Amino acid sequence: MKTRALPTLALICALGLAATACSDPTAGASGADSDTKRTAVDPTARLDGVKLTMWTAQNTVTAPRQVIDAFEKATGAEVETQAVPDPYESNVPTKLASGDRPDLMFWQPSVSTLPFIQPQRNLLTLDGEEWVSKLGDTEKSLGVIDGKRYAAIVTSPAMLGVYYNKDVFEQAGIAEKDFPKSYDELLALGHRVVDDTDAAAFYEAGGDKWPLQWQMQVQLTDLDQQWWTDLNANKEKWTDPVVVDAIKKYKEKLLDAGLAQKNYRTGTFTGQADALWKGEAGMVLNVTSFQSQLQAKYSTAEIDKRIGWFPIANSAATGLYSPDQTNGVVAFQTGDDKRQNAARQFLAFWLGPDYADYIKAMKIPSVQPSVPTPGGLPEASKAQVEVLPTAIGVFQAKAIVAPDTHLYLADMLFDKKSPRQVAQAIQDQFAQVAKAQGAPGF
Repeated sequence: MKTRALPTLALICALGLAATACSDPTAGASGADSDTKRTAVDPTARLDGVKLTMWTAQNTVTAPRQVIDAFEKATGAEVETQAVPDPYESNVPTKLASGDRPDLMFWQPSVSTLPFIQPQRNLLTLDGEEWVSKLGDTEKSLGVIDGKRYAAIVTSPAMLGVYYNKDVFEQAGIAEKDFPKSYDELLALGHRVVDDTDAAAFYEAGGDKWPLQWQMQVQLTDLDQQWWTDLNANKEKWTDPVVVDAIKKYKEKLLDAGLAQKNYRTGTFTGQADALWKGEAGMVLNVTSFQSQLQAKYSTAEIDKRIGWFPIANSAATGLYSPDQTNGVVAFQTGDDKRQNAARQFLAFWLGPDYADYIKAMKIPSVQPSVPTPGGLPEASKAQVEVLPTAIGVFQAKAIVAPDTHLYLADMLFDKKSPRQVAQAIQDQFAQVAKAQGAPGF
């Protein structure tokens, strides 16, 4: 899935801090969810006559199908999926603000996105659930706001890294021992591709915009947690020279240096996959959803023969993890105890007796160390699983607001903004939404 920031106005509306029209008349109507320790849930207890609704994005409506079918068969309950029109990330807050709400919903479980559905007022807390202790360390860090868990983590976060065409690398004389251990070495590798093959070093998707954020993201990985803490308290700024320099390096050392394909201003996400597969580009820096395109078209054997993957950060061969919409499932306070308990049971079933079957059907890595990742995944997937425990979170997992960085970078591609102006636009949006959130210091 794509990792994007919610539009600023939608966020302010979702927070209920803008105009009266944005307020949610039913928020918190059922009262605060109890924090007392709950008894263990029987995942397969009968639920005849109980009907639950689950909101999904249009392109993920089939993602929970296996677990829904199994849950309905095991319990007698009915779970209806309802696809929210795109853009999901802004239409969901609008629907919630109107008083509409489901029992369950896919939602990105990051500190930058969870707050925009007002979890303390709207969601059930899930701290006492049996499956929480089964999560891996990285997954345990997701879905938590102010020390309370509001999201079940059902899939691993997307991994950001470099997909490469093996044939192009062979033509350029690049072996595994040459894989970069820094961003500067990655750019040097790009020059080898351009100098020794007919391929572009990188394929950039300026037409779809959202993938533009990644070249900047990998350059911010040397910033320590204190920097992010200070940013979230308005003591640091996105206009910090480190950020400006990252944007500038992307423009001058990659785009202006001829390391991207010629149509990088209009390139698309699907075009990335096609270009890498055909060897028209040597590398693509993107998240796991890029790989999903390949898996939908080609077999594991075909992918393994042609496409490889390696991790990269600013000064290390380290992967980055990026939470997305399908990682997390939240359960709403509806005022109906029977449905709320059934929603908890659904999550207990999903992350309990059904989990091995679910990840096998979805062909995805496991979030539970005790449940093996299914076989038959591409080597790229296996490489990502190996580096996940030591991966660094992208800024969506660190900043209290994830600005629309990609939109401002797209302006830069068309010479509408300088690197410094991009950083200022990011800062302005960040501060605006943080203030709307009521974040201290803003």
